[in-house]
Amino acid sequence: MLSRTASNLFWIGRYMERAETGARLLNVGARNALIPNTGGGYRNEWESILAAGGHANAFAEKYGEPNQRNIESFMFFDMDNPASIASCMEAARENGRIVRTALTSQVWDALNSGFQEIREMRRTERSKMSISDLIDWTHSQAALVRGAIDGTQLRADGFDFLHLGYALERADSTARLLDVKYYVLLPQIDYVGSGFDNYQWETVLRANSAHRAFHWAYGGEVTPAKIADFLILNRKSPRSLITSAENAMHHLDRLSRAYGRGTEARTRVRSIVGELAETTIEDIFDEGLHEFLTRVIGEVSILSGLIHAAYLSGEMR
Repeated sequence: MLSRTASNLFWIGRYMERAETGARLLNVGARNALIPNTGGGYRNEWESILAAGGHANAFAEKYGEPNQRNIESFMFFDMDNPASIASCMEAARENGRIVRTALTSQVWDALNSGFQEIREMRRTERSKMSISDLIDWTHSQAALVRGAIDGTQLRADGFDFLHLGYALERADSTARLLDVKYYVLLPQIDYVGSGFDNYQWETVLRANSAHRAFHWAYGGEVTPAKIADFLILNRKSPRSLITSAENAMHHLDRLSRAYGRGTEARTRVRSIVGELAETTIEDIFDEGLHEFLTRVIGEVSILSGLIHAAYLSGEMR
């Protein structure tokens, strides 16, 4: 496969997962905005969403002080924000258009219909659209595209590049969603273990569509350690960091066999999986959850660079 085609497929996966992450971040903000502000002036929960997504400076330059309505517009519709849901959907569709012949008609139709629908939404009066409807639409559209990929794409190298994009973006997004809670949202140490703290942890579960799955896996009392374990180290959790890393390893292994050579990316992802497999939740909290998650986000970025160097730059090594 041409490196340019591989790159387009990889970024379809990343952009679609990134769009869904934007919806999940909005869901966290919307749910936590319902909590009465009893913290005596702690950080605005919407500001926290911007910080977690790395968008605070770009937002401030365009909108100034954050408020819910502007943040919703910035994160969903703003084409000046490359990580907005609208921008991601357009970028995914454009990458799909470029490699139209590498996609089944069902995958292309899912990408194109989502793009057309969001264009119609942008022409609709904003007051007529609730944030919950926009979030639900994004989740449905992301599921439609992914279902078309899994149900119709040939299990060849293109399939692997699509899923590599999904796996890396999902690892990054899970780390950022957890970081919203632990480092940014909690107002002060006195709130640790309180009902307010526990509500926010459960909100992170719901934002990851993992509330019921968590209770199936753990049952009983909901604790921060159990939730963090579920979203970081539990192989049964579809959005956990270790599941995402193992998915990336699986597809890099397939590519190595298909092309008859190993890569630095494959070595690196094996190292990441090995470290996560030997880590306990106690180790993570001893290091500091924010510090651990920051390190994971950095590892994902390095791995993405190695994948680019190995397969997407035209200079395979």
